[in-house]
Amino acid sequence: MSELKVSTENLRQIIPDLKVGDKIYLSGTVYTVRDAAHKRIFELIEKGEALPFPIENAVIYYAGPTPTPENMPIGSCGPTTSGRMDTFAPALYNMGLTATIGKGERSKAVIDSIVKNNAIYLCAIGGAGALAALSITECEIIAFEDLGCESVKKLTFKDFPLYVGIDSEGNSIFKN
Repeated sequence: MSELKVSTENLRQIIPDLKVGDKIYLSGTVYTVRDAAHKRIFELIEKGEALPFPIENAVIYYAGPTPTPENMPIGSCGPTTSGRMDTFAPALYNMGLTATIGKGERSKAVIDSIVKNNAIYLCAIGGAGALAALSITECEIIAFEDLGCESVKKLTFKDFPLYVGIDSEGNSIFKN
């Protein structure tokens, strides 16, 4: 298992080299999208309307940050359970999504879509949202502000610690 620093800008190119259990420190642009925001994004897709961010080569973090304390870019920002987004993930991977970040297992359909699209699933440590927030330098609400913590946010990560949960070959950290 390796440990390396990775940018969202070159993540797609190094995915074939990343294996289950590898630890990475991710820097760059990441978007928060949870249940309610996924539903709205798919409504936009069905209507043929513009999306709040380009899906191609994007990284989505399944998180709903808490309110932002004074003098901080974001509140606590830990991962939410990824399985709740499994009905949406395959279509997004097929649209060019590079990676998702969350916690917990993924369905066979998601794993198949990761393999098909040379993508990856990254795991963040659950229960450590306050520590995770220390690796987020910027936060901007870019869509669905009325959803509160579930609005779509554009984050800037700086050495955010993650583990490869499912690699581009379909190997999963959740299976022995």
